[in-house]
Amino acid sequence: VQLQASGGGLVQTGASLRLSCAASGRSFRSYTMGWFRQAPGKEREFVGAISWGGSRTYYADSVKGRFTISRDNAKNTGYLQMNNLKPEDSAVYYCAAQYLGYSDVDVHPSKYRYWGQGTLVTVSS
Repeated sequence: VQLQASGGGLVQTGASLRLSCAASGRSFRSYTMGWFRQAPGKEREFVGAISWGGSRTYYADSVKGRFTISRDNAKNTGYLQMNNLKPEDSAVYYCAAQYLGYSDVDVHPSKYRYWGQGTLVTVSS
């Protein structure tokens, strides 16, 4: 499966952005989708994930209550809605996919085989 993330940009503190992850190739609906981010000089970190059935979501504590992951399997697209953005949210955001169980998610980047190219989010103070 091929993934392409989009929707990043430069925003001010408190603003919202919605990232999209468009999938092509094998059936996206069978893959757990994860979102990760990487700031300069830091390791890639888990943001959130949604099971392929959409029944389960899981978030990093740093974004819980502000970010929401969803997916539209009919459109082969996943989303990351980011509200109340903070400067520390600035990073390159990546979507990833991996075949896991119906309601399974995983927080480890190494567990995901397929990755998008990343989209840059910059939050100014």
